[in-house]
Amino acid sequence: MNVRGTSRLIPALVAVVVLAGVYGLAMGHPVALSAGQSTQPKSAAVTAVERACPMLGQVTSGGAGLAMIAAPAGTGPGRAELTRLTPGTGGPLKSATQTGQLTGTTVRIAPPLPAAPHTPQPGTGGQQGSGGTQQGGSGQQAGTSSPPVPTSRVRGGAIVQASGSMARGLAAEQTFAGRIPAAPCESPGTDFWFTGPGVRAASRIQLFLANPADQAADANVEIATDAGPLQGRSDTGITVPPHGMVVQSLAGVIPGSRVVALHVRTSVGQVAAAVQEIKGAGGGSWLPAAQMPARRVLVPGLPATSGSRQLFLAVPGERDAHVTISAVTSRGTYQPTGGGGIDVPAGSAIEVTLPSLGGIPAAIKLASNVPLTASAMITGGSASAPGLFTAASPAIEEQGVVAANMSGAGESSQLILTAPGGPVAVRITEFAAGSHSASPASKVVKVKAHKSRVVPLPHVKGTQAGSSFSVAIAPLPGSGPLYAGRLVMDSQTATAQALQPVESALTSVPLPPVSNGLPGNGR
Repeated sequence: MNVRGTSRLIPALVAVVVLAGVYGLAMGHPVALSAGQSTQPKSAAVTAVERACPMLGQVTSGGAGLAMIAAPAGTGPGRAELTRLTPGTGGPLKSATQTGQLTGTTVRIAPPLPAAPHTPQPGTGGQQGSGGTQQGGSGQQAGTSSPPVPTSRVRGGAIVQASGSMARGLAAEQTFAGRIPAAPCESPGTDFWFTGPGVRAASRIQLFLANPADQAADANVEIATDAGPLQGRSDTGITVPPHGMVVQSLAGVIPGSRVVALHVRTSVGQVAAAVQEIKGAGGGSWLPAAQMPARRVLVPGLPATSGSRQLFLAVPGERDAHVTISAVTSRGTYQPTGGGGIDVPAGSAIEVTLPSLGGIPAAIKLASNVPLTASAMITGGSASAPGLFTAASPAIEEQGVVAANMSGAGESSQLILTAPGGPVAVRITEFAAGSHSASPASKVVKVKAHKSRVVPLPHVKGTQAGSSFSVAIAPLPGSGPLYAGRLVMDSQTATAQALQPVESALTSVPLPPVSNGLPGNGR
């Protein structure tokens, strides 16, 4: 399990911009106060963003690709640079200064570092799930403990730092062999949730923690399975060195598990977290970070492809959950077969199979008496992947951007749009790669209330078929909440190659009200 709630939408670095805007520094709009009245901007432009790519350079022996874009096209100076997580000689691996254009590159793997096991440090005795055994459901603690999860420092990883116009609407995504989308690069944060299949479906489960800062970060990992929470010895946490990355191999401490849920928190600093699941030789697949637990969440992006549909639910805390599942499909909203009232023990995770949703474009709505989070798996991906994943996500704010898409030359891309409330009108814009002269292709589509809709993404006109492109989706004023997923398919075999929930990529952030010279006192 992993949190992305608000931190997914407004990265920590953007908060600096918000504060600057409050005092009239971010956009050049001064705050004037007179006789109890205030004139103030309602939002401030995003001027600095950082994304960390923990898995970049750890995917295949030939390296990994990166696609990044700032969308839509903006004005003013700006720059985005891709650099290795661990500083080295030479300049950036890639840089971009033009908004509205997709930029791509390939990063080769560095020789692996020797294993450097993590050693628990004496601390405050706070409980942490990085070791131990668990028995029995409903979260009972076993009476035995075991050594901590094997943790080693590894090479790899990269960071994207953007400023000015290139920070507005920035999206960065990692790819296999420079083509097939793998996973988005995330903003460093303090709280992440992941949930997905356990070792019965994936023989290797690895948690990567990357720290792009100049100071060390301290992270704690709590683990729960279908047998309850993993209890173990006290530990102050996992030290992630500055400009470094560590990996935890989890399969050995969760034998026989059907489901695993991870909660990553930092007590010092920030990290970017990523989870890789592999069932054989190869790169496997990556779990998207899930929304922070809430009583109502939505998992978007289930496509119309055939195959199985598994839902993974994680319930933190000390109260059991009673969950109701609804499917928002192209046919309307209803309770799918297998989605009746479901009970989940506190502190555990479960799997729910939804066979009736195979071949139907949908999103899954979950309502619970206590907070929970979730992800879903569909059939697809490489031979080493247990499947492809989407996860509980917030509604799209302002716009969502996906950096890497493919259409033509044997592949096709599509959006699965969902309007769980009122109807939605969406502007969809496609951007070409590199210095192509093709203008962005834009159209408006509508999604009916309480329904989902599939929108194909043809390749950008004027570009070569099969070349990568980016897409931005923006709900128009007056629309209800919008959720989306992006699917890449092999158009010849009709099999899914990549799936990803669409995240918000903000160009501006709202400012708190200001009155009498202090933020937050406005009415």
